[in-house]
Amino acid sequence: MGRAYFQLQIQADWVQVDGTFYPNIPCPGETIIQGDSLMAEISAASILAKVARDDEMSTLDALYPGYAFSKHKGYPTKKHLESLSNLGVTEQHRKSFAPVKKTLEVRL
Repeated sequence: MGRAYFQLQIQADWVQVDGTFYPNIPCPGETIIQGDSLMAEISAASILAKVARDDEMSTLDALYPGYAFSKHKGYPTKKHLESLSNLGVTEQHRKSFAPVKKTLEVRL
């Protein structure tokens, strides 16, 4: 969310965020639990973000064969967890994600 905010070409004066976590951005706003089901704007942003993420995961699938990123899109499926265990962690993996963190600890 923060990356998206800082790439805006217009200055936002209020931000509405789906969920309970407000990003570290210099703009006032609010979090809205289940905002994607309550507000059309948040729902549309969620769809756009998912499409962009799916495209990114397809690119990562080509760069890192064996992880099947284009199939599970990074969600913790059985295949994803097996790939982490067998192939290790790439620089693209989110280190705060519990299975990735565990994999890194085991390999130390």
